Amino acid sequence: MDSAFHGAAVITLDAKGRVAIPTRHRAALLQSAKPLVLTAHPDGCVLIYPVAEWEPVRAQVAAFPSFDPKASWWKRLLLGFEEHIAPDGSGRILLPPALRQHAKLERDAMMVGQGHYFELWDSGVWSAKLEQALSTAGAPPAGMEGFSL
Repeated sequence: MDSAFHGAAVITLDAKGRVAIPTRHRAALLQSAKPLVLTAHPDGCVLIYPVAEWEPVRAQVAAFPSFDPKASWWKRLLLGFEEHIAPDGSGRILLPPALRQHAKLERDAMMVGQGHYFELWDSGVWSAKLEQALSTAGAPPAGMEGFSL
């Protein structure tokens, strides 16, 4: 995929649990006739991938060791919640109830670009996690010691 998904958008779930893909990302995200892949992230959000971007990730997850308890739970989340969803003619996708429950999505949400995919967060959960991350900002995490803005 040539397009990188970036930026954050405030979106709203309708009464049926659908969200509209923001117009600025719609063409790139829906450029093929293939469905989107939605799944659960361990941090409590929904991941939205174009199929072509998801397949290499799926292959890595499928290779996780079966007898490692932590790896098994990641596999259960990422593959167990995996859904292939075709957008409707208006660019909306229906979020399955299990994923809405996992991410505590009810009405207001944040759709945050992560390069080759999106994260979809409940607005309240997003605000709490963002506040927590910013309050503990200090030394960069392992592997980012040389990073500079």
